[in-house]
Amino acid sequence: MMAFPLGLWDISLLLAVAAIILLITSELLSPYYGTANLKISRKRLRNSALATSILFLVTVAIRIASIILGF
Repeated sequence: MMAFPLGLWDISLLLAVAAIILLITSELLSPYYGTANLKISRKRLRNSALATSILFLVTVAIRIASIILGF
């Protein structure tokens, strides 16, 4: 039987990098930095960035709980 090639540490790192990239992009597209004529919805981009950040925090909480409980 094959094991899943990604561990919780890898998924957490991937989510952290994705969240940082999405948050930076959403801030650069904000109306305060000038007019950007892109077809990207700022609200959707910010919501996906926040969802990715929350998922990252959940993986961190799972890792902390596993350390504390000794799994």
